[in-house]
Amino acid sequence: MEQVPVPDADAFRAFRQRCQDGGWQRDCGGLAVCLEPPPPGCAVHQLKCRIDIPDVPAGTVYDVLHDSEYRREWDTNVIDSHDIARVAANANVGYYAWRCPKPLKNRDVVTLRAWQVEDGYHTIINFSVKHPKYPPRKDLVRAVALLMGYLVRSTGPSSCSLTYLAQVDPKGSLPKWVVNKVSQYLVPQVLKRLHKACVQYPAWKQQHGVHVKPWLYPEQSKLPVLALAELALQHAASLENIDESGLAEARDESGDHGGAEN
Repeated sequence: MEQVPVPDADAFRAFRQRCQDGGWQRDCGGLAVCLEPPPPGCAVHQLKCRIDIPDVPAGTVYDVLHDSEYRREWDTNVIDSHDIARVAANANVGYYAWRCPKPLKNRDVVTLRAWQVEDGYHTIINFSVKHPKYPPRKDLVRAVALLMGYLVRSTGPSSCSLTYLAQVDPKGSLPKWVVNKVSQYLVPQVLKRLHKACVQYPAWKQQHGVHVKPWLYPEQSKLPVLALAELALQHAASLENIDESGLAEARDESGDHGGAEN
């Protein structure tokens, strides 16, 4: 099996550069979107979305991105989200399942997640791995995250910018309306919802283990330790493709449109 690496300093620098490069299209709400065509040898688009957050410090946004318990409070698209095991002081393996726009099948991923705080940047990187106890489920389509993550850049004592980057193979032939909806509506809406959640987080955290932040204090982690040798990189070619290219967009009376991955 191909060895699973924990991202090193070079990987974090490369991720930060990818977040900052590209041609951005900005709207009037403080959001910018960049949808880049697949690079040579790859069939998966790269989506980036950036939001300016004028009223929340970078550290708080970083905490919200890590706090899986709080995520269930604000992420209306989540089906299941939990950490599985720790592989390093700054890395763990986790599971995330989410609702997709109807009538598409819902998706899930198993990812290695690594993080770093350095030079005013808070960085989180994810990529798909195989875990022996988390095989693909029959009721969900197992997606593959080639690269996915967040870059939080401090812009002041109480302000920051947040960039979300995703290069995810949904394992299926999707209709064009899905790509357009994800890039133009769903991901921007998730980031706006995340901003609101960040504003409310300090008050919530006061009632939910205010000092418990294992992403900052690894000694607090209660996750079991997992050897990297137990994992393997998840390649898209080993998973089944689902053809959903002929599906038309469904009207969702609940107003819940489904959303972006973790």
